[in-house]
Amino acid sequence: MSTILVVEDDPTLSETLAYNLRAEEHVPVLAADAPSAIRLARERPPDLVLLDLMLPGGSGLEVLKDLRSFSSAPVIILTARDDDLDRVLGLEIGADDYMTKPFSLRVLLARIKANLRRVELDRLGQGTQVLRHGPVNVDVGSRTVYVGSHTVTLQPKEFDLLVHLLRNPARVLTREQILHSVWGHEFVGERTVDVHVRRLRAKLEAAGASNPVRTVHGVGYALGSDRDSLEERVVEPVS
Repeated sequence: MSTILVVEDDPTLSETLAYNLRAEEHVPVLAADAPSAIRLARERPPDLVLLDLMLPGGSGLEVLKDLRSFSSAPVIILTARDDDLDRVLGLEIGADDYMTKPFSLRVLLARIKANLRRVELDRLGQGTQVLRHGPVNVDVGSRTVYVGSHTVTLQPKEFDLLVHLLRNPARVLTREQILHSVWGHEFVGERTVDVHVRRLRAKLEAAGASNPVRTVHGVGYALGSDRDSLEERVVEPVS
């Protein structure tokens, strides 16, 4: 069973979500305002969070920012605000997905399942596989990232994006290819890739990596290289 924190101030929607989560053998924990959301997340660390943006006692974005200071649990934003700025801010702070109300419960449950499955695969680990590129070292099994001697803390999708790039060295990947390989069948747009690349690049550079992810204008992204003459080739992604 997975513990899912539902942060929603509409009691009808909250109970509906709880009912359907229990039917899927999850354990819902309900919070109706921002302060209780953070308190419950600390008291009973969730496996996944469903987060409304408009809450009593603080905004959902504030909750997300606070949550990301101590938890890497996947966060799916649920909101009636269909605003690109809110979407981008949520992704930049650390949300994994975004759904606009009204939404399909079937689609929501599918996204929850996909995120929880990814987390479970991460927990099972992948041996002691280590991927390296320049000063960047990634232990895939423990999901640990180092730049030189510095540990870099990444959000789940940032980590998955970095691993995908490392497994495709010297290749230029389009946004569509990255979406397919990193997000799978989740319904997110290409802007999501740009946001996560920007966050990933900033964190790696802050730790000392130089040009860790380069932008190939009009095409997509690739690992950075000290050799500017590196041939740029668009290829199908390798899983």
